[in-house]
Amino acid sequence: MSNEGETPENPLRRELPEEVPAAAPESSGPEQLDEKDEPSLTGRQRLVQGLWPPRVTRAQLIVALLLFGLGFGLAVQVASNSDSGSALRGARQEDLVRILDELDNRTQRLEDEKQGLEDQRTELENSSNQAAEARKQTAEKEKQLGILAGTVAAQGPGITLTINDTKGTVKADMLLDAIQELRAAGAEAIQVNGVRVVASTYLADSGKGVSVDGNKITQPYRFKVIGKPQDLEPALNIPGGVVQTLEKEQATVTVERATKIIVDALRAAKQPDYARSSSQ
Repeated sequence: MSNEGETPENPLRRELPEEVPAAAPESSGPEQLDEKDEPSLTGRQRLVQGLWPPRVTRAQLIVALLLFGLGFGLAVQVASNSDSGSALRGARQEDLVRILDELDNRTQRLEDEKQGLEDQRTELENSSNQAAEARKQTAEKEKQLGILAGTVAAQGPGITLTINDTKGTVKADMLLDAIQELRAAGAEAIQVNGVRVVASTYLADSGKGVSVDGNKITQPYRFKVIGKPQDLEPALNIPGGVVQTLEKEQATVTVERATKIIVDALRAAKQPDYARSSSQ
């Protein structure tokens, strides 16, 4: 027997099995089991899962690099300006005045150089224009002298003088009188039967014909004359003039005006043997 104060071990307690934990209730299906197995996520956790790991595309990478470069450049510029500003802020008043004077002097020198370059450009343009004008005048003068010298062809208004000498009575001096009368009336270019008449032209009798500068020509004698027709024709038809003199020799003379006469007989340019230009 045990004492009353003691609490002997309950024999029934020993006989009972140990407590078994309550079994989890059976799930009604697989979906309910998954929901209980997976823990629920908070909003912050879902945000972290969406942002990490980052998914960067090529375009985003390029934009990021450009932004980085722009920011770096701005930072360098700001730092440079800050350094310059800090340097000027720390300078003395005398130094600032000297810097301003140097800037003014440099600006004035640049303005002077600019003005000098503009003056040079204007001078070159004027020289070029003057040279072009001089070349143009020289070419025009050369053409005019060539017409007078018979080295270039000419065209313009004028007359055609035709002399038919069936009797052979027209002599060289009569044709020379006609040339002199035409020159006095303002003829600028004359051609007789394919021979160009110039300042040194001479005429001579040659058998039944006439020679012009050594070139024999025969009738009909045809003069192509460039000049003002209103002056040339009356000069030939004056009383006692060329036309009446030739008609007395039983020659037939006709004068025709034309708006375009072509004098295309040319003379070779002759180099003078002794004369030289006096200009240096």
